Amino acid sequence: MKRGALRPLLGKTLAALSGTMISGAVWAGYQLNLREPQSALARDVYNMHTLVNLVCLAIFVVVFGAMFFSIWKHRKSAGHQAEHFHENTTVEVIWTVIPFLILIGMAYPATRTVLAMKDTSNPDMTIKVTGYQWKWEYDYLKDGVKFMSTLATPRAQIENRADKGAEYLLEVDNPLVVPVGKKVRVLLTAGDVIHSWWIPELAVKQDAIPGFIRDAWFKSETTGTFRGQCVELCGKDHAFMPIVVKVVSQAEYDAWLASRKQGAASPSSAPLSRAVLNGRPGAAVAAFGGQLSDADIAAAVAFQRNSRDNKVGDMAQPERVASLKPGAEAAARAAR
Repeated sequence: MKRGALRPLLGKTLAALSGTMISGAVWAGYQLNLREPQSALARDVYNMHTLVNLVCLAIFVVVFGAMFFSIWKHRKSAGHQAEHFHENTTVEVIWTVIPFLILIGMAYPATRTVLAMKDTSNPDMTIKVTGYQWKWEYDYLKDGVKFMSTLATPRAQIENRADKGAEYLLEVDNPLVVPVGKKVRVLLTAGDVIHSWWIPELAVKQDAIPGFIRDAWFKSETTGTFRGQCVELCGKDHAFMPIVVKVVSQAEYDAWLASRKQGAASPSSAPLSRAVLNGRPGAAVAAFGGQLSDADIAAAVAFQRNSRDNKVGDMAQPERVASLKPGAEAAARAAR
């Protein structure tokens, strides 16, 4: 290619790059800092992060500024002759004491924040969180509510057959719901491999390890929906294991808890039975209502609910499966 032909191409490339770099629309979707803190603990982490960055910036300016000034001021072309010296006790003491003081200055707030993270005493509520490949189980220990939380992003988006949603790979069918202003202690474990439960806005991150119970806590100051992900490589679907925490008012939480308890009082295999019967549109779950008998579907549901570490202990009955089939309720009412 001739040299003259490169100039228009180079100009267009630079223009495109510069246009991209200064475009507010392009940069609007990028986060260049930690997420906005939503709790006192998260705010401490945010401030600590800012402090350390500022200290590092100051050290960079001072050290490299002195180095570049010395190189320029004492360059050979200016006629400067190299000095010959062996040691300087004063300088050595200074460059030892100053870094020590800087480290102490950063270590104190960091230690205080870490100790606060580990203080799970006096919680308002306790939730057991169990990680599986690739979903989360939430167990409200004192309230008798227990459910699974799995990815809700449609398969069509994952397979690039549909436009990506606003919360692509960060949406679940059943979020963790907690009241605002309450200290929530989470007990973390795993049923297969190591996972890690992380919500950046609430400054909570803890590994979930099979055979161990580890704990952490958070206390949101605002209502809203906060999203995170498993941040421990746990297998082929590691990227499809989101975490969603929904913080609501106390009244909303009480209503949600009552509805969950009411749902738990009814046969708990109903949602899973319907999924086996009718399938799930947009997901890799086929409908078996017309292929298997009621007894076979009940056996499959019972096995799924009690396999691995679930140990639910209840059994799905063929009569329950039959009652969930389309038209079963209308037929029952007609028979009455």
